[in-house]
Amino acid sequence: MAVAKSEKVGIVERTKRYFRSMFQEMKRVHWPGRRDLIIYTIAVICVSLVVAMLIWLFDTGITALMGLILNLGR
Repeated sequence: MAVAKSEKVGIVERTKRYFRSMFQEMKRVHWPGRRDLIIYTIAVICVSLVVAMLIWLFDTGITALMGLILNLGR
């Protein structure tokens, strides 16, 4: 099943279509306001700090436990 020359779309035309549709879609996006953006940023920073502290606690605990286990063998 051969495709006629007129049905083929070149890479330039496909790129134009892609960017045109991308810009149309970006106009439909609900962008957060300044206040929302600040609140979301603070929430992300707080959650990141909590996760970092939990990882640090688990790492410290596992390190201490491994130290005890390895010293028992001597």
